Amino acid sequence: MALLSLARAVRSQFNSYWNGKLIIVVDEVLLNKREDSERLKNLSTTYRYKVEAKGQDREEVSFFAKFVLCSNNEYPPVVIDHGETRYWVRKIERLKSDDTAFLDKVKAEIPAFLHYLSERPLSTTEESRMWFDPRLTDTAALQKIIRANRNRVEIELAELLMDIMESRNIDAVDFCLNDILCLFDYQRVKTDRTALRKVVQECWKLRPAPNSLCYTTYQIGVFLNEPSYVESRKVGRYYTVTRQMLENL
Repeated sequence: MALLSLARAVRSQFNSYWNGKLIIVVDEVLLNKREDSERLKNLSTTYRYKVEAKGQDREEVSFFAKFVLCSNNEYPPVVIDHGETRYWVRKIERLKSDDTAFLDKVKAEIPAFLHYLSERPLSTTEESRMWFDPRLTDTAALQKIIRANRNRVEIELAELLMDIMESRNIDAVDFCLNDILCLFDYQRVKTDRTALRKVVQECWKLRPAPNSLCYTTYQIGVFLNEPSYVESRKVGRYYTVTRQMLENL
């Protein structure tokens, strides 16, 4: 087991200190760079990696370590994308009282814990590259991090569409990209067609209507000196977003 600082564990060029380790623990983690997350994801499934010590040549060795990342930050301690299955995130509640002898008690339990690990029957079977069925590791804490890692355009779009549904008391909204860009312009949200299409098609996996059809969308109007969403009939290859889809994001 290795207890490492963040910089040494993920970003350092020299990594020989974790060679042969089974568990690599990183305390107070804040991996807010995508390259850090990509390296962790690669190491979590690889069988071999390049080890390098200062002043020595790199060599390829077997890798079997598991990462334990600890953080007091519930939201974006690490970049996790939607659909990612290589993390098991758990929220551990605070201790109700301090125990100054806690470390000594943990050390005393090591022999019994090792015996338990070596003798216990496995309660699960191998169902994925991370062993567990992904449904078993899909926790509320994981979804909280995934939502916190969404890009700004996706968050703004989801809030806009939900606002339309709430104000009009409807469960779905049809729109073309230009409709959203006009609404964003009114709200002073800066984005472009390319970024918006990426959210709709790549992040939300939506596809437009196969042909140009008549649809009802919404624009900003003014009623009693207050801005509101008003219906607008248009023709185009529109997308459809439902309330249920937004609530399940």
